[in-house]
Amino acid sequence: MAENHERTAAKNGRHTLKTRALLWIKRHKKLSIALGVLFFALLAAGVAFAVFYTAPIEEPSVSRTNPEQPKEAPKQRYFSPLTGVELPDEAAAKRQITAVIIENTPAARPQSGLQQAELTYEGIAEAGITRFIAFYQHDKPQLIGPVRSLRPYFVDWIKPWDASIAHVGGSKRSLGEVRNGSYKDIDQMIHGDAYWRSSDRYAPHNVYTNFENIDALNASQNFTTSAPKPLKFADVARPEQPNITQIHVNMLSPMYNSSWSYHAESNTYHRQQGGAPHVDREAGQISSNNVVVLKMPMELLHEDGTYRENYHTSGTGEGVLFQNGTGTEINWHKASPDAQLTFTKKADGKEMPLTRGKTWISAVPVNRGGGVSWE
Repeated sequence: MAENHERTAAKNGRHTLKTRALLWIKRHKKLSIALGVLFFALLAAGVAFAVFYTAPIEEPSVSRTNPEQPKEAPKQRYFSPLTGVELPDEAAAKRQITAVIIENTPAARPQSGLQQAELTYEGIAEAGITRFIAFYQHDKPQLIGPVRSLRPYFVDWIKPWDASIAHVGGSKRSLGEVRNGSYKDIDQMIHGDAYWRSSDRYAPHNVYTNFENIDALNASQNFTTSAPKPLKFADVARPEQPNITQIHVNMLSPMYNSSWSYHAESNTYHRQQGGAPHVDREAGQISSNNVVVLKMPMELLHEDGTYRENYHTSGTGEGVLFQNGTGTEINWHKASPDAQLTFTKKADGKEMPLTRGKTWISAVPVNRGGGVSWE
């Protein structure tokens, strides 16, 4: 009986709730409609979300600023120590340099291999007779000469270049220096097989060599690379109009005095000597891109039972640098025999580089009346 009573009560309760709900809906008809619409909208949205939702793909983090790109290291460049011309690689820049002493008496003219020299020094050897030091690294002529003897100031000019030195003997002081173990000496007196005497000239003006022999001799002595102190070169701007076209170098004797004429089309100076063009027997007109005249004091020293000329090659002095059809008065500097020549502008002390190419350096005995003029 009790159980039936509980069922009846529960049933009556449910009817009561339903009745109340219906009455509330009837009384709040508009609100009921709105809630119904909202309910079905939410239900539809939920179904659509469940059907169409796709999980997002995680994107990599991207910087909002432009990241700095790694910079390529600048390409290493290599230049000839003798001419300042660019070379393909380091090995070319370190190739062995050879200095050859070349005679300049009338009996030695025309010389061979002088035009191919990448750098040339000119100085008085004795009795006003000039002699040349011709330097080679890349341009190697097949005939060089006549080769002659060494002097102490030639050794001073050669020393910064770490060059092998081709010569035929020399003065006592110069041989004592070059044979002290600090130089790459390839003297004809010791290495005669690398040289020969020509039959078309008479001794002592007929000793010759070539680079087939010199290269083999250098290799046999393990002289395969040089570590020089190079001259200073730069891309020197050319003026629109050259203002110096003729140079006159006084070496104390008409037979050895020289002049240079500027040729703008090739930007070179052509050398004349003794009143005539100075030519190489095989290569023709001798020319240079730079002409440097150094004013150096000279004195006589007693040596080997005689008096020999001697330049003061170290220290500082005056000079003139000709390049690109212009001339600049300079001061030259050489702190010691080991040091390389450097040049500064006399007017303001600024360094004066050479233009890239061949260079000819003449040392005039300023205390004996040697000098230079131009027009």
